Amino acid sequence: MKQWTKEIEINAPIESVWKLFNSLEDMQKIMPQVIDNKPIKVTDEKVGSVYRQKYKEGKRIEEYDVETLEYVDEPDRKRLKIGFTLAKMFGITAFYELKKLDDQKTHFTYTATNNALKWFVKLFMLLANDKIVVEFVERVKQVAESESNL
Repeated sequence: MKQWTKEIEINAPIESVWKLFNSLEDMQKIMPQVIDNKPIKVTDEKVGSVYRQKYKEGKRIEEYDVETLEYVDEPDRKRLKIGFTLAKMFGITAFYELKKLDDQKTHFTYTATNNALKWFVKLFMLLANDKIVVEFVERVKQVAESESNL
């Protein structure tokens, strides 16, 4: 299993950053490849909720079920961990953690894990790097800051 963690300070209120993870419209600003996110099972406490997500890569569309594994929504601290299986080959988790530094600053930590489910895919995992994770935290920062300065 591979794991990558990146942290960044965002010049935007914690609620402005958090909303980017909560609706399809806002999610697409930071994850433009996600083209659909339909609820399949929703729980009151959010943990255990499942969403069918569609992801477009070039001309191909992948469909998978995303389960909420952890959910914390407090004024100074937000956490969301999701997990899904991609193409029956990768078990993936994404963990987003926000901490309020002050009214206009948020600390964002993103941790992604990728577990190869087939032996032959493990060879490709040796070549994996953190480029996508770095680009993602920078996109979250850029979108959150541009929207909070409107």
